[in-house]
Amino acid sequence: MISAEKFQQEIDRIIQMSLEEDIGDGDHSSLACIPESASGTARLLIKDKGILAGVDFASQVFRAVDPGLQLEVYLPDGASVTRGDTAFQVQGSSRSILKAERLVLNAMQRMSAIATKTRRYADLLEGTGTRILDTRKTTPGIRALEKWAVRIGGGTNHRFALYDMIMLKDNHIDFAGGITAAIRKTREYLEATGRDLKIIVEARNLAEVDEILESQGIHRILLDNFNYADTREAVRRIGDRCETESSGGINEQTLRAYAECGVDYISSGALTHSVHNLDLSLKAV
Repeated sequence: MISAEKFQQEIDRIIQMSLEEDIGDGDHSSLACIPESASGTARLLIKDKGILAGVDFASQVFRAVDPGLQLEVYLPDGASVTRGDTAFQVQGSSRSILKAERLVLNAMQRMSAIATKTRRYADLLEGTGTRILDTRKTTPGIRALEKWAVRIGGGTNHRFALYDMIMLKDNHIDFAGGITAAIRKTREYLEATGRDLKIIVEARNLAEVDEILESQGIHRILLDNFNYADTREAVRRIGDRCETESSGGINEQTLRAYAECGVDYISSGALTHSVHNLDLSLKAV
């Protein structure tokens, strides 16, 4: 996994890129009709039910736009919210508040949707010992925000990107000439480059599980599109030799049944690629 420092660098990059995209050479709507000296107050209003996410991000956005803006938080990240709640109040330059408004709303609406869905999945797994993972099926350019939202919702982050973990999936295996060859080449690569990266290998059936287990140093076996019976049998064969993860079309109806097969993790791209934004607004008061 990436370090906290690297993660913060990603957040800083998102803020800078997004503000440059939105403001360009100036917020001419505000410049045209709002005096430079004008100050005001705005509140983040909740118009939906779910899990709030992005409050800390909003604070960073306001600070990047104008360090003089003052934020008073009423509801923190991870709070359960409903229509009519107020998440925070921001006070200061009216022009500055308007510069930050759209980035704050866009990010918080999507982050809250992801946190809400993740919390629902995490609740379904309660008591099983299985944890819900995200994937790399994220919106290009804002992955850090979406993975942050997963954590706020009670999920666990999978690898951040291609560089922080080895994950040998079906195409890698087929291109490399099979499971054993792919693992051998990977171990040689890591030794030659001096990298210390965990190795996850995907299995498409029980025979591939057995072949993976013949190799040493595997951190986790990914059971892709297994049925319940084969998942239980794979977990039995693997034992405590490495971690287990189920994936492939698992939804709210099947999630707990896969967890009850004994896997350590279940990964779901739907946490980030299939959500409906929470309805939020930033209103002057």
